[in-house]
Amino acid sequence: MAFLSPAWHTPGRTLPLAAFAGLLSPLAYAPFGWSWVAIVSPAVLFALIARAPSRLALWAGYVHGVCFYAAGGHWIWFSVGEFGGGPLAATIFCIILALCFGLITWLVVWLWLRLRPRSEILALLITLPAAWVLLEWVQGWIFTGTTWLQLGYSQTDSWLAGYAPLIGPLGISLLLAVMAGSLAWAALDWSRRNATVVVVGIVLVYGLGWAVDRPWTQPSGEPMRIALLQGNIAQDEKWEAETRGRTMALYAQLTQRYWGNADLVIWPETAVPAFMHQVQQEHLLPLAAEAEHHGTDLLLGLPVLDRQNGQVFNSVLALGSTVDFYHKRHLVPFGEYVPFREAFGNVLDVFGAPMSDFTPGWNSNTLTVGGHEVAVSICYEITFPGEVRAFLPRAELLVNVSNDAWFGTSIGPHQHFQIARMRAIETGRPLVRSTNTGITAAVDERGRVIAEASQFVVDALVVDVTPHQGMTPYARVGDWPVLGAFAVMLLVSAGLRLRR
Repeated sequence: MAFLSPAWHTPGRTLPLAAFAGLLSPLAYAPFGWSWVAIVSPAVLFALIARAPSRLALWAGYVHGVCFYAAGGHWIWFSVGEFGGGPLAATIFCIILALCFGLITWLVVWLWLRLRPRSEILALLITLPAAWVLLEWVQGWIFTGTTWLQLGYSQTDSWLAGYAPLIGPLGISLLLAVMAGSLAWAALDWSRRNATVVVVGIVLVYGLGWAVDRPWTQPSGEPMRIALLQGNIAQDEKWEAETRGRTMALYAQLTQRYWGNADLVIWPETAVPAFMHQVQQEHLLPLAAEAEHHGTDLLLGLPVLDRQNGQVFNSVLALGSTVDFYHKRHLVPFGEYVPFREAFGNVLDVFGAPMSDFTPGWNSNTLTVGGHEVAVSICYEITFPGEVRAFLPRAELLVNVSNDAWFGTSIGPHQHFQIARMRAIETGRPLVRSTNTGITAAVDERGRVIAEASQFVVDALVVDVTPHQGMTPYARVGDWPVLGAFAVMLLVSAGLRLRR
């Protein structure tokens, strides 16, 4: 094909194509849902770098990565621009982030150049996919980690979601990367036979995903009636002292309808806009009495200040049959604490410092509400599979509370909800989400949306959800099989390279 000839291996042609493929990538995720783009976009990059000079290949990888993360994560601008240091600080912050995250794809290409064997098909089907997923895995834990924009999360509504209870999103990323490599190989070594082999292979991968999609867990009791509250409190008014009474009155009024009519009522993350001790007598004790009297449990988000040591926690408080806490364990850099505070002091606050640096919680105890054990995650925590698996097998229901008002009308809340749905699929547990401005929703144990409230309205979503028990294969072993698979792929590549 002409566009793959050596004449195309110039910066003026290769780099714009790499940029276009990177900008195209976010279309694979919610709210767009073009899941096939998760194969096509990396396939274009793989084809571009396969026969390009090393220096140009590295630049192509970097340009693709910068455009991918800039387009897919541009919603961060809303958080910093609207509620942090303003538009200029937001622009600088987002540029720096994109330039840094572009290094991930640059490292993928760098590793591939060091390990690729002489055989082009092996380099594209083994070495490059393994390098891609290795860097996704590293991205998930380095500097506290982020799993946002991993390829696997784009497949919640495709047949590939059937693999999630077996190999998790990282395993799905590996399948997508291998299919992208095969597509690139077919384009580079074009023939009707090669194209047929690749198409049949991709169809088989999708077909097997559909075939293994089955219930992996079992109901553990009667359905629970749950009321998910969405207060739609403006972020720039949320913490004002004069707003506190109005906010508490709104949530109390919404809750009043469900005393005795629901098993569980859930308020969003930091729905209570004050420290617990500031509202305990006036608001929390009456709520606890009502919950106990009516037999309806209540989960509400609020900040908790330990007045003995000054530590602040982002927490969920359970009131009713039991009184218990969950303190958020995985905090958001700049959203809940400022990194390198000891070295830089308040200099980095311009990028969106919290009202106070939070302290991470220390345990993954389930909360007992409505007669069942639930796993609570707060906002960002739901994006980490290991954080949720830590509650299993005890947890029968996943509860996520969040405040995505930080992201405005951007694609951020849609991506967040898509990642949360993957937690339900991979664990075989239903999920309920209560958020300040949306997306408030309920999802069954196979990731299917049961009900969803509209964004940016005051609402109470009432759903009947059946708790589940049992363990999926992925819930038992996590990412270890996938880590072993791409480790073997890289070792094979290194062995062939050394042999050459």
